[in-house]
Amino acid sequence: MRTTLTLDDDIADALRAQARLLDEPFKRVVNDTLRRGLSPAARKTPRPAFRVAPFRGGLAPGVDPLKLNQLNDQLEAESFAARSAR
Repeated sequence: MRTTLTLDDDIADALRAQARLLDEPFKRVVNDTLRRGLSPAARKTPRPAFRVAPFRGGLAPGVDPLKLNQLNDQLEAESFAARSAR
């Protein structure tokens, strides 16, 4: 089928360079490039599954999780006192 297609300059230059490199007609290079771009394999590239390696966290021995809010309150109070002293 014959049709008119307007290509951006950079695309046309790249296709011409590819045609010269492969010593193929421009028409064949354009058609092959379009076929590769439109093929299902080109559209769906399988990505490796994303996995998160689990890390057994936890608090250091001797740290009471029930007293963490007390530490936060103490740090906030010290920060407030330092700002009001200015």
